Amino acid sequence: MSPIHVRAHPGDVAERVLLPGDPGRAEWIAKTFLQNPRRYNDHRGLWGYTGLYKGVPVSVQTTGMGTPSAAIVVEELVRLGARVLVRVGTAGAASSDLALGELVVAQGAVPLDGTTRQYLEGRPYAPVPDPEVFRALWRRAEALGYPHRVGLVASEDAFYATTPEEARAWARYGVLAFEMEASALFLLGRMRGVRTGAILAVSNRIGDPELAPPEVLQEGVRRMVEVALEAVLEV
Repeated sequence: MSPIHVRAHPGDVAERVLLPGDPGRAEWIAKTFLQNPRRYNDHRGLWGYTGLYKGVPVSVQTTGMGTPSAAIVVEELVRLGARVLVRVGTAGAASSDLALGELVVAQGAVPLDGTTRQYLEGRPYAPVPDPEVFRALWRRAEALGYPHRVGLVASEDAFYATTPEEARAWARYGVLAFEMEASALFLLGRMRGVRTGAILAVSNRIGDPELAPPEVLQEGVRRMVEVALEAVLEV
């Protein structure tokens, strides 16, 4: 039987998986970077593709928005054989010195979401990525020469709830940016014995009414995906 949401079978999903939130971005990644991509799932808009990157099987799987959706997808991907899962998404800058389109390699995620709280039954916890995946993402960003920062992100549930003042308060504790999935991904990596990581492109500053100009954001996304693909070949 296939899982309930990612309706695929063992063998459809590669061991190495990139996780964008947006199905349109998943399709763009697959068609731009993978050879002979094949869509294995379209149920509930959770588009998933598998193809080859430099001869290595890689999947690109939509997670949807937020930790509840991402956790469902990750749980099912692990059952389908995924072993290295890297979030590739966008984030709102909390730190004023982050440029639009710049990359953030997540060293850890402050769990402001409800999904990790439910899994942990309220226990305090610090979700962090797999060290080898983290190092590979950092190495590839440096090797490719793309502007990037390494540090904490915060994972939240309510996109419009965080104010610029709250973002600046978290920035004082080292939080570079806010996003919506990494904390659950990192926690599930530890719980299920798989390797996880996250790299993000800065799409806006918290409180901005608009995202970065399309060409700036698209170049940031392109760089992010290139770094992630090169990194997953190392682990």
